[in-house]
Amino acid sequence: MNLLIIIPAFLVAIGILVTVHEFGHFWVARKLGVKVLRFSVGFGKPLWRRVSKDADQIEYVVAALPFGGYVKMLDERECEEGCEIPKHDLPRAFNRQKLWKRAAIVVAGPMANFILAILIYAMVNLIGQDAMRPYVDVVKDSPMALAGFQPGDEITAINGIATTSWEDMRMLLIDEYLKSPQLLLSAKTQEGTAVQRELNLMGVAMFKEEAGALDKLGLNPWLPPYDVVVHAVLPDTPAAQAGLQANDKILQIDTLKPTSGRAFIEYVKQHADQPVTLTVEREGKVHTLNLTPRINPASGVATATIGAQLAPPPASLREQVYFTQSYGLVESLGRGVEKTWQMSVVTLKLMGRMLTGEVSLNNISGPVTIAQYAGVTASIGFTVYLGFLAIVSISLGVLNLLPIPMLDGGHLFYYLLEWIKGSPVSAETEAVGFRVGMAIIGGLMVLALYNDITRLLN
Repeated sequence: MNLLIIIPAFLVAIGILVTVHEFGHFWVARKLGVKVLRFSVGFGKPLWRRVSKDADQIEYVVAALPFGGYVKMLDERECEEGCEIPKHDLPRAFNRQKLWKRAAIVVAGPMANFILAILIYAMVNLIGQDAMRPYVDVVKDSPMALAGFQPGDEITAINGIATTSWEDMRMLLIDEYLKSPQLLLSAKTQEGTAVQRELNLMGVAMFKEEAGALDKLGLNPWLPPYDVVVHAVLPDTPAAQAGLQANDKILQIDTLKPTSGRAFIEYVKQHADQPVTLTVEREGKVHTLNLTPRINPASGVATATIGAQLAPPPASLREQVYFTQSYGLVESLGRGVEKTWQMSVVTLKLMGRMLTGEVSLNNISGPVTIAQYAGVTASIGFTVYLGFLAIVSISLGVLNLLPIPMLDGGHLFYYLLEWIKGSPVSAETEAVGFRVGMAIIGGLMVLALYNDITRLLN
């Protein structure tokens, strides 16, 4: 992926998400009469600075380190030794506000992230986006196959909730699995017959390893049969050494006659270091080639390849499988709220299951992985990049609401204790909480960076 795409896409994403989060704090603080001293996007040395011309003279800053931001409010507890707050400003100090006002200001940041996600999903639904119908391809002897599903079945509902696209089906499947591993799926076969099948996922650890949740089910998108054609052959690979060429049509690999690129790739992956025979058609003539798929060390897993890139499915399949998913204004907003709620709940549940070991800690990503996804989604298209922004915004909102000192949720937890006991927590308690919060956040950052570096090395 080109760094000229990754870096700007990442900086734009971080800039938007941080600005929206901090603006939530800023806007509510101003509306509730709290004096704001500084609004900063980023930390460290200021790259840009402007002071407002009103009486408050708020300092707006864009700083060098983009990984966060802050809103500095007038607060007697942060007044350095020797400083004196003018008496007329004391009623506007944050620490002198009623409990509900302080809580509203703190919760406004995460809420702004959720509102951003809602608006993004609503915009995407209103604009319209390319979507795949929920046709499924099924791996032999997988949970989906054992449940009776066949390639080409269309999933129409999960536990009675309708699905209209592959993305809707994927998210709903994960959401319902987190509620119960026993699912009831409604489907329509290629012959048009409506069926219901029980999918029992007891004992299936979908998130025990990094990603690949649907792979554990043997579930892949399905396309109608089409000719498998070679797009390009990489040099110094088994394919090149055997004489495979671009535009060759693959008729057969051993005894398998592949009807899709996925079927061909799966067969190759399962025959690492085993000789295979390719039958191809080239300029009207049939040729037989012998080669041996080999493991690609750069993949990080035991994945075999022959070194050939396949052409994408023909455009004629789009009408059958792809469609434009779009809605009116009111329905788009409703679906935006629904999708944001669903993603928030799923994110929170997965975080909880990390604590019990049901979800691998390898799923935690840091800035490097986020930057890569920013670049990938930006290169695919505008609506896909918007979807990426919504997902990260939701994650940021959920993370900040966790009851960890230093985070917004930690402050809300202190306010809850204050409401229960009738007085603020002591300075000593806050100091201990700060150190605990620092340790937790620091540990998470180290783990995220370790996962990022491991992915890069692989």
